[in-house]
Amino acid sequence: MTDNHQSLALLLFSVFIAVTLGITTWVSRNRHGSAEEFYAGGRLFSPIENGFAIAGDYMSAASFLGISGLIALFGYDGLLYSVGFLVAWLVVLFLVAELVRNCGRFTLADVVAARMRERPVRIAAGTSSVTVSVLYLVAQMVGAGSLVALLLGGTSGAAQSWTVIGVGALMVIYVSLGGMRATTWIQIVKAVLLMGGAITLTVLVLVRFHGDFDQLLRSAAERSGHGDAFLAPGLKYGEDWTARLDFISLGLALVLGTAGLPHILSRFYTVPTARAARRSVVWAIGLIGSFYLMTIVLGFGAAAIVGPDEVRDSNTAGNTAVPLLALDLGGGAGSTGGTVLFAVVAAVAFATILAVVAGITLASSASVAHDLYASLRRRGARPRSEVSVARAASVGIGVLAIALGLLARDLNVAFLVGLAFAVAASANLPVLLYSLFWRGFTTRGAVWAVYGGLIPAVALVVLSPVVSGSPESLFPGVDFQYFPLQNPGLVSIPLGFVAGWLGTVTSAEPPDEAKHAETQVRSLTGAGAA
Repeated sequence: MTDNHQSLALLLFSVFIAVTLGITTWVSRNRHGSAEEFYAGGRLFSPIENGFAIAGDYMSAASFLGISGLIALFGYDGLLYSVGFLVAWLVVLFLVAELVRNCGRFTLADVVAARMRERPVRIAAGTSSVTVSVLYLVAQMVGAGSLVALLLGGTSGAAQSWTVIGVGALMVIYVSLGGMRATTWIQIVKAVLLMGGAITLTVLVLVRFHGDFDQLLRSAAERSGHGDAFLAPGLKYGEDWTARLDFISLGLALVLGTAGLPHILSRFYTVPTARAARRSVVWAIGLIGSFYLMTIVLGFGAAAIVGPDEVRDSNTAGNTAVPLLALDLGGGAGSTGGTVLFAVVAAVAFATILAVVAGITLASSASVAHDLYASLRRRGARPRSEVSVARAASVGIGVLAIALGLLARDLNVAFLVGLAFAVAASANLPVLLYSLFWRGFTTRGAVWAVYGGLIPAVALVVLSPVVSGSPESLFPGVDFQYFPLQNPGLVSIPLGFVAGWLGTVTSAEPPDEAKHAETQVRSLTGAGAA
């Protein structure tokens, strides 16, 4: 990239960072320091504000960079991510949003612990939430590194590493100073910028092909080198039965995982009522649906205009397809239009990453303080404020995410998020649904449901081609690959549900009928909700 690209993009990065730090500073001066203020922003946001914030939280680097890159490289098979991410919101809308808002206060564990013995349930749910959050954070770090590597010409590994460290430091500042209120406003600003950038690029791609989407698809197929196979299933997931099972596994993870993501569940507590939570999701679905339709145009546009070979040369996982597309649409390398459009898109993508990591870090630090610290603190020990523990936890989580982000920087961002979704669907979704809908569910069932999904999901990822056994693995030089699928969801999600059922039917503890009745009334009516 030219010096003009670098200077303009870095200037726009700096402007966004300055604005968001200004929001954080302003909010930190007006906060009350209470747990409700830090975790839920005082529950003062309107449905439309929260809808934009949810969309901002959800439309991550995986969406903007990863999905478009996968479509550019693999055509139809890359579409699974767009479809899966969008369909998942129907599960959230109809099964989760309103009930979670009524039953909990700040975290997933609040919903489950309402009718169980608190300590074991909070430890299990808190551990699972932190694991999912860290996996999701790693994907955002990888996206940040890919962007800056492209910006600096793709030659500086040190710059890529320092970018990951810088993003980690910024997310700790956002969370520890501003809490949920600052994070929400950062999400809203980011959602507006991202939608604006996506709309601009989509219009430019369609103008390039005179509004003829069929011509766009034909051009993408011709440029891909695969012909019509580029527009049909099977290019990435159709070689053999292992690849097809991986396709099913990924689909399950994407559709079911959203309802178990801690940073999405925590957003339902920032509005005053359950009805507002449901309306927030409706707003979010409208924004997210529009956005994912545009990623289809951007992905095929990158394949047709830039070409899969050039995308792969820039970044083997395809994470830089959209910035390269922007450069070409603006007039190409060296042109003023190309420079400006590339810089704007790169800055929007960077803003996306910063905003999402803030939301995830807040959710995971809340799980550490509200669930793990409160449960594991020794009796008689001097208690520390939950909010101060959450701030300290955000630092530790940031350091861990930075380390893992440096390790996984050559993997596709959307693929990494798919792993986080698989763990969320395996560990969090079973215990959430059982707690809300099964009268006979017990504490042992809740603990077994979490660990019965979490441990197999993480273990299968470790034993999969993702970690070892192939040139694209995290550790290509070793081979302890015993599980053939890249995504564990097909095995680990059913295991989570089976473990919850088995733990319940073998438990000597009778279910608490009174607490279940109370939870049911609260979830359906909102009576007694926080």
